[in-house]
Amino acid sequence: MDLSAEGCIKALNMALNNNPVLGKLIHHSDRGSQYCCSDYVKILNDIYIKISMTQNGDPKENAIAERVNGILKDELLDKVYLDYKQAVKGVAVAISTYNHQRPHGSIDYLTPYEAHFRSGELKRRWKNYYSKVKEMEPADVL
Repeated sequence: MDLSAEGCIKALNMALNNNPVLGKLIHHSDRGSQYCCSDYVKILNDIYIKISMTQNGDPKENAIAERVNGILKDELLDKVYLDYKQAVKGVAVAISTYNHQRPHGSIDYLTPYEAHFRSGELKRRWKNYYSKVKEMEPADVL
């Protein structure tokens, strides 16, 4: 394990320790070395968390996870924190707001918390943001 994975492993263990229900989880990430290292993957495998990674590091391949990250960064987090403690609190409030207060159109206007504990299939309403664009033919030269 190198230093880039050490902090991620600490964060993963914190998240797992604070999650009351570990079943049916999916871990979304890019193919960063910190998420692919054997120590990190072993933690996920040991508690049967499904691993979802992009094939080539393209964030558009994991559009749903990237959308969550974008909402947290752009809409729910302040841009500047005076100290680390304030930043930790801001992240906690943003994640709690996202998971417990903000209904999502893509999951029948439930909060992620409500959807997580719902049994049965949810009607999927999200868009495929990564559709192949048809290559344009070069214009005929007159």
